[in-house]
Amino acid sequence: MGPLLAVALLVLGTLLIGLRGVAAMRTSSDFLVASRRVSPLLNSAAVSGEYLSAASFLGVAGLVVKDGMGALWYPVGFTAGYIAMLILVAAPMRRSGALTPPDFAEARLASPALRRLCAVVVLVIGALYAVPQFRTAGLVLSAVSAYPYWVGVLVAGAVVSVTLVLGGMRAATYVQAFQFCLKLLLFIVPAVWLVVQAGPEVRHDAVNPVAFTHFTRETPVSFQVDVTLRVAEPVRVETPGGGAALLPGEHRIDAGRTLVFPEGARVPEVRGDEPLNGAEWRRPLLDLEDSGHPLLGTWGVLLATALGTMGLPHILMRFHTSPDGRAARRTAAVTVVLLGVFYLFPGVYGALGRVLVPELYLSHATDTVVVALPAQVDTGWPGSLFTALLTMGAFAAFLATSLGLLLVMSGAIAHDLLPGGLRRLRITVVLVAAGTVLLALPATSVDAGVLVTWGFTVAASTFCPLLVLGIWWPRLTAAGALTGVVTGLLTTSGAIVAALFGPPLSGLTGLLVTQPAPWTVPLAFTAMVAISLRGRPAPWSRAAMLRLHLDEARLRPPPSQNRPR
Repeated sequence: MGPLLAVALLVLGTLLIGLRGVAAMRTSSDFLVASRRVSPLLNSAAVSGEYLSAASFLGVAGLVVKDGMGALWYPVGFTAGYIAMLILVAAPMRRSGALTPPDFAEARLASPALRRLCAVVVLVIGALYAVPQFRTAGLVLSAVSAYPYWVGVLVAGAVVSVTLVLGGMRAATYVQAFQFCLKLLLFIVPAVWLVVQAGPEVRHDAVNPVAFTHFTRETPVSFQVDVTLRVAEPVRVETPGGGAALLPGEHRIDAGRTLVFPEGARVPEVRGDEPLNGAEWRRPLLDLEDSGHPLLGTWGVLLATALGTMGLPHILMRFHTSPDGRAARRTAAVTVVLLGVFYLFPGVYGALGRVLVPELYLSHATDTVVVALPAQVDTGWPGSLFTALLTMGAFAAFLATSLGLLLVMSGAIAHDLLPGGLRRLRITVVLVAAGTVLLALPATSVDAGVLVTWGFTVAASTFCPLLVLGIWWPRLTAAGALTGVVTGLLTTSGAIVAALFGPPLSGLTGLLVTQPAPWTVPLAFTAMVAISLRGRPAPWSRAAMLRLHLDEARLRPPPSQNRPR
């Protein structure tokens, strides 16, 4: 009951805070960019709240449990991306005067076709990023209560759509800033409590892990997704309907089942996934898909996350809410500090989870390690309390990120593809939320971290080249920009489709398909530059670039010129 009450309080608080944006929303500018009046401190808290998604609050710790300490390169890339954004993108984007990323593309290059293409890219990135938020909301709610997966997905979709319909970007700003403070508090305090409560033996095992080969205690395993177990030795497990024997061989376990393994039983393998031994878990690099190329895999993650951050449409839209370019730069600088504090702690949850709940390997539910830990170190009311608080923090992560994603996806449709007024924007929010819910319902078996990384990869291969070259290279042409964005979109989308629906791949080929950033990003940059060099930029393009780089104060006439003579 505790976790459900915490979620209910969070939902109620989100809706009440969102009501603050209702009175001030009269135009599309109010709805999409809060009339460009958000202060740097409030905006940085909102950006941080929007950026710390399910992949950050739950996914990084889950990846540490599954892939080892090398997974901490993910938050390094997430934070490094904001440093690049601070230097290259933040202030010029605000000075462009655009409302959305497709707006910027047309303002810089005067190409309606490029604007429409960018709107399609926004929808692709938004879908890859939003589906994991709703998916993890369903998984977490089903893990801490008796409700099925789809209930959490529907709750997340309903709350986000209602908040945006009522108050737009202004409501999202207040909610995201509040939820960031809540997430930071509800992530740090339980982490400290867990470290203290776990005791010296667990802390020693957490930094000196061994292979997970036998159950050290009677262990219930609740399967959130369908898996196939490979049993090497016969074992008798308990189920709600009585005992059952698992003979050597493969056994398919359907989602929703719970098996209780006896103490001392050998841990079965999961087809397609094998727990790391201690030495592999401690390695500093990511050997993704067991490709045997850990350095390339690590660089793939860093390129996708760092460069992709510069191209995330919901983050780019945030800078348009700043009063001017200087405020946008300050927002990015403060955001780096806030994110740096948060990302000190996912490794704590991952290391403790490796020792206390390694059985999450079997159920393919390592994303829930954060909310599963308190009950492992304390079965009394403190454990229940911290489970409830972490569940609240996790839902805050889902909702804050989903607000920005649904807003930018709705803007891409109702402002860039099919321009309309405020009423159409509100209707589009509801339709986009419903579509995202439908995509999330069958996505239980797809790793949230993988989907989010793919979203970053698409952004790194499309918007990152467009923004960097559009802001800093005067020779960029509309044809070059179109070619580069199409190249990045097609190559990354093709790799994602091949990874999801193609035959299983291994080795270097499998790595380059699942982590395509090392080749798709250079290819997109090359295509954009090569085609632009064959043409000539329009005469007015230099003036468009100057607008991005001149301080707004220099463009205003001095006060004496505004006085009546």
